[in-house]
Amino acid sequence: MTETVISLLHVSLLVADLARSRAFYEGVLGLQVNPARPAMSFDGVWYDVGGGQIHLINLPNPDPVMGRPEHGGRDRHTALGVIGFTATQARLDAAGLAYTLSRSGRAALFVRDPDGNALELVELSQAREAK
Repeated sequence: MTETVISLLHVSLLVADLARSRAFYEGVLGLQVNPARPAMSFDGVWYDVGGGQIHLINLPNPDPVMGRPEHGGRDRHTALGVIGFTATQARLDAAGLAYTLSRSGRAALFVRDPDGNALELVELSQAREAK
């Protein structure tokens, strides 16, 4: 029998200040909290994103924030498909968040959350073509 990885279930991101991170993920990106997260020994939230999830884990981050590449495409990152790339860009601008455009010329950008985790936001039609 051949073993095959068939889907990404979730990505866990360490965050130092859960309220600050929730303001970014919910207020800027518009994600909704999944209430099914069980009680754990640490605080956090889960967000449904398509068929997968983003888990924010409120724990000390052992990774240095300083010295990371300015362009998130040169760093480990999580890519998310978006509908309405221009509107997404406008929301980041309105929130005063710095980002860099994809150097490939496609409708994509890289932004960091308050803890320095890099996110790639890709226009959904282009995200499907990139698979």
